[in-house]
Amino acid sequence: MRSRPFAIRGCLTALSVALLSVATVAPASPAAPAPSVTSAASADTYWTPDRMRTALPVAGARRAGAAAAAADEPVPPSHPFDGLPQVGTFFWTDGQNQGRFCGGTVVRSPHRDLVVSAAHCLRSPDPKKQLSFVPQYHDGLKPHGVFPVERIHIDQRYYDLGTAGGARWDYAVVRLGRRADGAKVQRAVGGFDLAIRPGYGHEDVRLIGYPGSSDATYPKPLDCRSSTHRYTSTDPQAPGDFLEIACAGYVGGTSGGPFLVREFGGYALIGVIGGYHTGGDTPDISYSSYFTEDLLELYLRAVDGERPATR
Repeated sequence: MRSRPFAIRGCLTALSVALLSVATVAPASPAAPAPSVTSAASADTYWTPDRMRTALPVAGARRAGAAAAAADEPVPPSHPFDGLPQVGTFFWTDGQNQGRFCGGTVVRSPHRDLVVSAAHCLRSPDPKKQLSFVPQYHDGLKPHGVFPVERIHIDQRYYDLGTAGGARWDYAVVRLGRRADGAKVQRAVGGFDLAIRPGYGHEDVRLIGYPGSSDATYPKPLDCRSSTHRYTSTDPQAPGDFLEIACAGYVGGTSGGPFLVREFGGYALIGVIGGYHTGGDTPDISYSSYFTEDLLELYLRAVDGERPATR
């Protein structure tokens, strides 16, 4: 970890990153930002309600709706709702011009422009045309507009080891450009604290995810409250310790959705759907990579405007 203008000792918490978000000063000569492939205005025009509705979950990610294994206890139900301003959907078109989507959450940062998602959503070499973020997307609506993506920060080990071997690093920090009216995303919708080493056991966790649409209706995000605990992988191809949560109905498309816990009157982000088997093998059990200093390092690189790792 490179030195910072203040000391961080012991386990890092959501408060640590909240303090970082107001205390970190941009470097004197940051790397020049990569230009947006898509302007905010053209992205807003391109992502019509019908294009968003017909977008498919990111290829090869999450589960396809297999039946859940029998559980010792009832699985808490999920409920469709209109979403939260800080939680939204990435949309893009792949190499076959098929619309794709995945979830993401705005986190507090000095430049007010960062979103955290799952790495498996965004690591594909596809060109990702029209790659944009739509906060609180629901029912075909874009209540807070569209923000173009500028940079994607993924741990080099995830690129090198892939979705199985690199499952412990299945998270991404994404820097967004301004909305067409010049607003930054955190100014427009707010943001949550990013919790580093938050612990595995939480009694009340809110899980939000955007499922794929299986018919002609416009999708709504799912909301569920449950508890999390530590899951140690028994798959030698996907080693690591992960957050595990039981919530019913989290089918394909929910990847990147947030695990949220209450703090200081708001929420902190402690996980995103992904990690073990890119989020799980059934719709009723979901996973997240554990947030460590490796994620904090990605966050700092994004804040400082450094060039992302590449495949």
